[in-house]
Amino acid sequence: MNTNSQPQFHEKIALVTGSSRGIGKAIAIQLAEQGADIIINYVHNRQPAEETAAIIREMGKKALVVRANIGKMDNLEKLFQAIEDEFGGLDIFISNAASGFNRPALEQRPEGWDHTLNVNARAFLFGAQLAVPMMEKRGGGKMVAVSSQGSVRVMPEYIAVGASKAALEALVRYLAVELGSKNIAVNAVSPGVVETEALQHFSLLSDPTIIQRAAQQTPAGRIATPQDIAHVVSFLCSEEANMIRGQVIVVDGGFSLPVSH
Repeated sequence: MNTNSQPQFHEKIALVTGSSRGIGKAIAIQLAEQGADIIINYVHNRQPAEETAAIIREMGKKALVVRANIGKMDNLEKLFQAIEDEFGGLDIFISNAASGFNRPALEQRPEGWDHTLNVNARAFLFGAQLAVPMMEKRGGGKMVAVSSQGSVRVMPEYIAVGASKAALEALVRYLAVELGSKNIAVNAVSPGVVETEALQHFSLLSDPTIIQRAAQQTPAGRIATPQDIAHVVSFLCSEEANMIRGQVIVVDGGFSLPVSH
């Protein structure tokens, strides 16, 4: 337990990729509530990113908004250079941004495969390379990657994303070992079905009962919210979690446990 009078992330600097909405937004706000200054990253729509920044600034914390497609190396480098220029260092790196082309295996195309792997996995590896020197000069840091149950379970038309998330989880393990001596802890969270605007939009188009049925099949009695994921990410970034290294924490209310679905 943090017995300090200051919030546990006081004077910490945190990057959350893909943080204009959904899970990323919840993580950014959670870390800010606990004292961190936040770098908000987005690709397409600046307005929700600025809305998230406004929430964080109202808490009295700094919020830097940076547009960058992290699947492109020059954009990734631009993102970390902006952080260096503004803050001079980094304490927390949350790799949340994700993308993908959902098609059956036999209909996947090289361009879609490359894009999915670049955003979901490659960006974490090379983002970590850029983050490490910024963390080292601040005495260490925390990295958390947001994965998916598709890394270990087979979901319809999810092969590219699933493979990218499996690669992401492997990177977490390798980086946890290699960066341990630098006082940098690396872990992942793997959400199940999460109640976001994107899920609601998708379910209305395909199956309006998907959220209700998922809740009924979840031992916890409901599906996870972005805040549930943010709480676990925040814990993994805390000193209390310092001995958790290279792990993938499943946050799904027990949904993945029964074999009936």
